[in-house]
Amino acid sequence: MKFLKETKDGVLLFIHVQPKAKKNAIEGVDEWRGRLKVRVSAPPVEGKANKEVVMFFSKLLGAEVSILRGETGREKDILVKGLSAEEVKKKLGI
Repeated sequence: MKFLKETKDGVLLFIHVQPKAKKNAIEGVDEWRGRLKVRVSAPPVEGKANKEVVMFFSKLLGAEVSILRGETGREKDILVKGLSAEEVKKKLGI
């Protein structure tokens, strides 16, 4: 899976975020970008959408999540600590 990569630090998730959505949700995989499409309800101002992304994935996966790259854009690389790639796939339902 292009949007998922296991590293020594944890699992990297490559996502494309759509802010200001009606609700937080995973929309599926964007094959063209090779990223997981994610909608968040927060607007992209003052880091609100970034905080929403971290909270959404932390709650969904039950793990520590941080943004490694892409804090000012829609394409983000997030690191999930404490889970294997298989566990992440299972919890994401993909």
